[in-house]
Amino acid sequence: MTRKLFISAFIGSAAIAALLSTGCSAQPTSAAESAEPAPVAVRVAAVRSQSIDRFLRVTGSLAADEQAEVAAETGGRVMATPVERGTRVSAGAVLIRLSSQEADASLREADANAAQIEARLGLTSGQPFDPAHVPEVLNAKASLDWAEADFNRIRALLDQKVVSQSEFDQKQTQMQAARQQYRTAQNAAQQSYLSLRAARARVDLARKTAADTVVKAPFAGLVAERVVSTGDYVTRGMKVATVVRINPLRVELTVPEQYLSQVKEGQAVKLTVDAYAGETFSAKVRFVSPALKTDQRALTVEAIAPNADSRLKPGLFATAFLQKPTAAPALLVPTTAVETIAGTSRLYVVKGQKAEERIVTTGERVGDRIEIATGVAAGETVAVNPRGKLTDGTRLQIEQ
Repeated sequence: MTRKLFISAFIGSAAIAALLSTGCSAQPTSAAESAEPAPVAVRVAAVRSQSIDRFLRVTGSLAADEQAEVAAETGGRVMATPVERGTRVSAGAVLIRLSSQEADASLREADANAAQIEARLGLTSGQPFDPAHVPEVLNAKASLDWAEADFNRIRALLDQKVVSQSEFDQKQTQMQAARQQYRTAQNAAQQSYLSLRAARARVDLARKTAADTVVKAPFAGLVAERVVSTGDYVTRGMKVATVVRINPLRVELTVPEQYLSQVKEGQAVKLTVDAYAGETFSAKVRFVSPALKTDQRALTVEAIAPNADSRLKPGLFATAFLQKPTAAPALLVPTTAVETIAGTSRLYVVKGQKAEERIVTTGERVGDRIEIATGVAAGETVAVNPRGKLTDGTRLQIEQ
């Protein structure tokens, strides 16, 4: 009896353990845990091969096309300052006026001295000099002609034994004296003419001094600085204003020597400046230095940028893009197909119905597309706008 109860109890315990084991291992699995992830809907685009414009990126600074430190060319007191900083001036516009009383007086004196010598020479304004028409020379010539005629008459009478030898010698001496006076008059006329030329030069100097009392702009541009005021006294050579021409602007660029063959005069240049983010300004190469800078192993290139609206300012730092000669076609994809995280660019190529991650190297931007230098091949299809929702191997649903 006892043995039967023991066997029954053992069988019951084993049955209960089996039931518990069966209950634990037979729990049903949910549908969400057993099903694969749903495919991600994406739009796709083909990798396009086409020729593009390539640019060499260099840096430089903007500078005024012309800049003049305008100085006074004569001394005097400042009487008027008709310009201020920022005044737009044309070539020859008045910047500073100096007192002209002393200069005007010197000019009148020089004019009078020249006119006096002209009167002595019998000249009128604009008449060329001819010593034969000078009054003193004309008088000496008349005396010479009379002495020669008288001498010839006496010589004829001497041959006829009508006059004595002493009378002949006297007339001959008078003729020689008249000839010497004529030569002296000619020399005096020449000296007077040289004095007239010196007097006219003094007139020109006095006229220039009078004109220099008005300091003018050397070219059209803007007044960047005016350093004198009414009442100041300036000396010759003293700076009075600074004038700059900022249309066009010069752009001095530094090009590394390895790109020497890619730069030439007339080459198109695109400029960007931090002051106008997202905007591009056009320029053109005007000068390529014939020699490299030995300390930098670089070439100096100067470009000219139109600046009719004066938005660009001298001194701005500029990034320039010099167009390179046409090269091999580029592989382009939409810019939205590329994700860049921590400096690494990647995109996803469609392989069958799955995404294949590719690490790529990007190049030039062309509108809404970007060049892929490495990582893809022409004709492949890439996912657009992955936005972090794709990984390598993600199932895709292609949107039409």
